[in-house]
Amino acid sequence: PLASGPYRLTDFRMGQYVVYSRVKDYWAADLPVNRGRWNFDTLRYDYYLDDNVAFEAFKAGAFDFRPETSPKNWATRYTGKNFDSHYIVKEEQKNEAAQDARWLAFNIQRPMFADRRVREAITLAFDFEWMNKALFYGAYSRPVSYFQNTEYAARNYPDAAELTLLAPLKSEVPPEVFTSIYQPPVSRGDGFERDHLLEALELLKAAGWTLKNQKLVNEKTGQPFTFELLLSAAGNNQWVLPFQHNLARLGITMSIRQVDNSQMTNRLRKRDYDMIPTLYRAMPWPGGDLQISWASAYIDSTYNSPGVQNPAVDKLIAQILENQGNKEKLLPLGRALDRVLTWNYYMLPMWYTSSDRFARWDKFSRPGIHPVYSLGFDTWWYDVNKAAKLPAARR
Repeated sequence: PLASGPYRLTDFRMGQYVVYSRVKDYWAADLPVNRGRWNFDTLRYDYYLDDNVAFEAFKAGAFDFRPETSPKNWATRYTGKNFDSHYIVKEEQKNEAAQDARWLAFNIQRPMFADRRVREAITLAFDFEWMNKALFYGAYSRPVSYFQNTEYAARNYPDAAELTLLAPLKSEVPPEVFTSIYQPPVSRGDGFERDHLLEALELLKAAGWTLKNQKLVNEKTGQPFTFELLLSAAGNNQWVLPFQHNLARLGITMSIRQVDNSQMTNRLRKRDYDMIPTLYRAMPWPGGDLQISWASAYIDSTYNSPGVQNPAVDKLIAQILENQGNKEKLLPLGRALDRVLTWNYYMLPMWYTSSDRFARWDKFSRPGIHPVYSLGFDTWWYDVNKAAKLPAARR
């Protein structure tokens, strides 16, 4: 098809590969924004039905570059003579931009999760450090903010500008908003974090729950504390059973329900769930998207997974919308909102990937500075001196 970019499609086979060739007289080649970019004469993308086959093909030299998203693969499979000879190089590139993060959303419209102390107690039962070590080879980091990796994350005590915004909301927000820096509980990572569970039990007792015959029951109604975790059948759910076990030690019964994508969508629309995993999309600054994720007017939005209807949140978001483009005003507003959201425990922080991981045959060079929001592959180039050190068939 006709296009005006630096490459044109020159060959393909449906379902197998596609080849792009550089346009020699590309009209925008000398624009400042394009200096040093688009350095390859040919780009070929190969498609594989099975990732295991693709991985073996990469190790054999069938293609040159492979991003890796599996912690287990990264920790255990990148071995062999081509790695020992440094023909293939593993790299981790630290993410410095806002990052998508995994959270568990409580449906706070359900009575058992309406109390903030209950949500905090369940957060204490999620042993991230052990899971990260035992299940994910230490590949993940834990989110501490809804503006992770940005200056809008509230990572210090509130300053004067934030206090000015928060003071009128004092009766509507948790007291920790003014006195503490939010930090998810950190365990020893040995799988036996008894102190956290004891702390969680005290919070549950304060919220009106008590242990009877090793089951947590409501002091007033006698009803046991049971809830359902709704999961997509396509997800990686290794973490579920350890989490379920820790909750059982508190006397809480968490049942697990896996559904396909269409069922998941229908239940989200009907808010027919107790708890669900959710991907909170990265926001480089507080923008209009905050409405559909947190504002009371969007209670029916599937993006507002916890079902938040909080006047303090609404007021802060309204001010954020009024001050778009004004960083001086947005900075304290974003941090103030971050404090209110995190200290309300609307969602339980799970993890995010703090580095991009990839492997490449050592035939490329690249600039010393890479783009913040991209791997910057379009700035790499073929290095003949490096390629000369590889076996002839792999150059």
